Amino acid sequence: MRLAVHGSHKVSFAIIFAHSQINQTGASQRDNAVSPVEFTPMHATERDQRILELLREQDFIALQMLCDELDASPATVRRDLERLEQRGELERVHGGARPASAAGSHLQGTPFEANLRRQLTQKMAIGRVAASLCAPGDAVIIDGGTTTFQMCPHLESGNLQVLTNSLHIVSALLPRNGVKLSVPGGSVFPEQNIILSPFDDDGLNHFHASKMFIGAAAIGERGLLQSDGILIQAERKLMARADALIALVDSTKFRANAGLLLCGLDKVNLVITDEGITRAERAMLRGAGVEVTIAR
Repeated sequence: MRLAVHGSHKVSFAIIFAHSQINQTGASQRDNAVSPVEFTPMHATERDQRILELLREQDFIALQMLCDELDASPATVRRDLERLEQRGELERVHGGARPASAAGSHLQGTPFEANLRRQLTQKMAIGRVAASLCAPGDAVIIDGGTTTFQMCPHLESGNLQVLTNSLHIVSALLPRNGVKLSVPGGSVFPEQNIILSPFDDDGLNHFHASKMFIGAAAIGERGLLQSDGILIQAERKLMARADALIALVDSTKFRANAGLLLCGLDKVNLVITDEGITRAERAMLRGAGVEVTIAR
């Protein structure tokens, strides 16, 4: 487009008009710009309320989850937990916190006696196969549970070292000559008759096992699942002391539900189960690099 200008007054008008357009454009851009969002950290009282809300929804909450939820540093969250514990509103445990009402009381999940006869034939077969993997002189960990308990009748005496948190397993193996038993320090939970401690000072730092035999409330693509946070904390400490992890689960556990992840399938070396496992479930395990043994 050509602009013909005749006279100085028209040049001035053009310049003023252009300057006005620039100013209007700049103002429009400033008006349309997104204002920065101001972040206001949560006050200590607000954090306390949120922590207690979360603990009303679940029996255990991890420190890192609290840090993410509250957008606070681990040091800040630890101070919050210490303050709430001093007020008697929660109990701090290794890796997180649980409600004060849960302290020293009950584990989540089905009690041992109620679960003992469920899938009993399958559990006995699984226990027999698992026991055959223990050689004389071995040091093994046997986690408490109704399926791992079925290993006891088949364990051969032969300088076998067994670390277990189950008083049921202790009672079954105590009369055996040639079986050396060790138990961790901690509190006894009568529902499962097991000894659990989420803390590091359980007196077992010297123990190392070639294998750990463990049960689970459920198993799936995510891994092994349990129903109680304190149980998970204690089991993870035991897992760290073993070279191999062997899961003893009857086939119903592939269709069961449990809310807390114990470990991924990448941590599991072998699953011993029964003939009720489906082809898809077996393929899922093998696809994750887990060996599968069917107990018959």
